[in-house]
Amino acid sequence: MILFDDFRSWKKYCEESNLPLHVPVLEYEISQKGRTEEEIWNGLLFAYTVMREAVQTGLNEDTTSRSGMIDNGGKKVYQFPTNVLSPEFKKLIARALAAKEVNSCMGRIVAAPTAGASGIMPGVLVTLQEIHQVDDQKMLEAMLVSAGIALIIERNASIAGAVGGCQAETGTAAAMGAGAIAYTLGGTVTQVFNAVAITIQCMLGLVCDPVAGLVEVPCVVRNASAAAIAYSSAQIALANVNAVIPVDECIMAMGEIGQAMEDRYKETALGGLAMTPTGQQIAKKVLITDIEVLEEE
Repeated sequence: MILFDDFRSWKKYCEESNLPLHVPVLEYEISQKGRTEEEIWNGLLFAYTVMREAVQTGLNEDTTSRSGMIDNGGKKVYQFPTNVLSPEFKKLIARALAAKEVNSCMGRIVAAPTAGASGIMPGVLVTLQEIHQVDDQKMLEAMLVSAGIALIIERNASIAGAVGGCQAETGTAAAMGAGAIAYTLGGTVTQVFNAVAITIQCMLGLVCDPVAGLVEVPCVVRNASAAAIAYSSAQIALANVNAVIPVDECIMAMGEIGQAMEDRYKETALGGLAMTPTGQQIAKKVLITDIEVLEEE
């Protein structure tokens, strides 16, 4: 059995076989990757452990990037005394920032689905587990559901900023997170897929315009905002608000927009924030510093 080409067939298979959403993804891993069920669960636990460690590293250790653009943002948010919404919301934002900053500082992360979006799932999952006291097994099931979501998006649109813009990276990660939240909190298949659809609708058209060509600005702060969108989308979907446009059609729109997007907005650092006067100054400074370091070596 292979994982389906779209969400419609995934839902149909689950309903006809009376299976929860994570099981077909588990079956896919077994049949396509040649892994045992025990190996898959152990791998998921290891990945989730790395996610949690990345959050803690970002919140407790120095995360200043070589370029200087990243400077302990997660820690600053976490320790800031004023809460804009709630303590839980602040923790969500801080954790997403922290895990992504670990990536920017060459630390160990999980690319879920990419390194550029590596703060979103850790921020979402760690906060979800803390708020609702979810056991690890349920979290691992949610990760399987997220993997299925990412695979279908990859097949029908893209998960790469160089192909589809930032909507493809942070957008996919946010959709994975929203689906994980809805699944973990007992959402139906329809509610889970509505959470994915609503998230994609919120992220459509986001360009990939990294300053100096580094996955730092605006990438890190987008991880935080995408984590927030994942939670808002899950909240909306769990309340039985219809996404109106089906999830498969949302992904088609993502793919179409990605194809139409100019190349300068797809991880080339030739447009958007990368081409602002400040962005150009930073690029020049970073390039000169890198050349000087190479000459010293």
